[in-house]
Amino acid sequence: MPEPLANAPEFTVSELSSALKRTVEDAYGRVRVRGEISGFRGAHSSGHCYFALKDEGAKIDAVIWKSSLFRMRFKPQEGLEVIATGKLTTFPGKSSYQIVIDALEPAGVGALMALLEERKKKLAAEGLFDAARKQLLPWLPEVIGVVTSPTGAVIRDILHRLQDRFPRRVLVWPVKVQGEGSAEQVAAAIRGFNALPEGGRIPRPDLLIVARGGGSLEDLWSFNEEIVVRAAADSTIPLISAVGHETDITLIDFVADKRAPTPTAAAEMAVPVRSELFVEVTALARRTMVCWQRGQEARRNELRAAARALPAANEVLAIPRQRLDAAGSALPRGLKANTHAHFRRFAASSAKLTLGVLHAQVSHARQRLTVGSERLTHCARSLLHRRRDRFVALEARFKASKLANAQAQRATIARARDRVHRLSDSATRAIDTLLERLDAQVTHRGQLLTALSYRGVLARGFALVRDREGHPVHRAAAIGPHARLSVEFADGNVGVTADADRPAAPAAPTSPPRSAAREARRRRAAQSADQGSLF
Repeated sequence: MPEPLANAPEFTVSELSSALKRTVEDAYGRVRVRGEISGFRGAHSSGHCYFALKDEGAKIDAVIWKSSLFRMRFKPQEGLEVIATGKLTTFPGKSSYQIVIDALEPAGVGALMALLEERKKKLAAEGLFDAARKQLLPWLPEVIGVVTSPTGAVIRDILHRLQDRFPRRVLVWPVKVQGEGSAEQVAAAIRGFNALPEGGRIPRPDLLIVARGGGSLEDLWSFNEEIVVRAAADSTIPLISAVGHETDITLIDFVADKRAPTPTAAAEMAVPVRSELFVEVTALARRTMVCWQRGQEARRNELRAAARALPAANEVLAIPRQRLDAAGSALPRGLKANTHAHFRRFAASSAKLTLGVLHAQVSHARQRLTVGSERLTHCARSLLHRRRDRFVALEARFKASKLANAQAQRATIARARDRVHRLSDSATRAIDTLLERLDAQVTHRGQLLTALSYRGVLARGFALVRDREGHPVHRAAAIGPHARLSVEFADGNVGVTADADRPAAPAAPTSPPRSAAREARRRRAAQSADQGSLF
């Protein structure tokens, strides 16, 4: 067996780990690694991300710090093939090496398309692409909000097209449409336009246009981010998506209320052509005037035809006028005939009203009054007699019922008094019995207490030995030489001192013989027979 080298330097574990760390970092300062993300479960509670990159033959641990994750355009996802750029280092706590990632990008268009399809299925399952969520675009908006880059050709195309078709007030929210932080700015612009109050200092748009020129899938990726898609879905203002060219498809196109193939087409969808509207309005005004003139002419013709069909005024009033003349000529004769008829009726009535007739009617009335008064008096007396008889009968029945009720109450009171006497006697007997039983229990427990007291044992000739603190002494081995003891007898205590040359106490047998045990049981049975049973 070879001997160890005596001159080899000694390293501590920390020194060796630091040396390895410097070696790895110096040799691989910045690297780009392509691999598949494995073991990603989201950001840690601290905000950092821990996962691994793997391929068919190897695997390396990876870390993304919280500050780097916030700046990343593409976030890590489980199973996504990516190209990671970062610094290779070691982790002494696990004796392993790892890569600290600063930048992350998908590995090619295929990975982006797979990620896009997966995100599209997820958002479609949530119902964000449903046609029922779409809003109708306003026919002629007063204010149009545009979310785009302020320096690109897109905003100039939109403004130029709006100026040609129908000039409207345009509010531009400048944002980045590509690169880091662009998705957050676009989502913030959409939510900012929706947050403007009605009638505020800044007018609230009636229509939103999210626009960007053409580009590659990576350039348009900001409009595929969830934050942008959800902001567009939550917009209460109708929104037109005009991202890229006609062949470019982004997720915001599916959730927008209308998709335009180009930003210029979005401006055409937003407003109609003013000159065409002028022509159309002029044509409608001309048609309205022609229809009004035709209606007036038709009503005029109808009025003329109706006027020709109506008879003349003299013809309409001829018969009523003739009837009026006939009634006027017959009126004097009718008045005279009516007066003669009333005169004859009054004359006949006055002939009947003579003095004898009046006296007879008065006498007849007085006789009827006398008869009625007598009948009323007789009826009153009869009613009074009947009421008096009824009251007498009721008084007799009341007295009889009162007497019967009093007798029934007396009988009830007598029965209740007897019952109370019986219950009182029963209670007295029960209390006496209970007191006797309790007295017997107290006497019995007193006897049991006396029998169980150690003073009964002292009265039979035994003694209780206590040490100086008053604790009972159970074994002779617990008493030292010249120890002060107190011996308690049945009639008092005696102080003693232990002998110095006492023999050693024999060891207690672990288990007494069976004959000794049987002898002890016989002695206890004899003592129990002499003492008597306490129970």
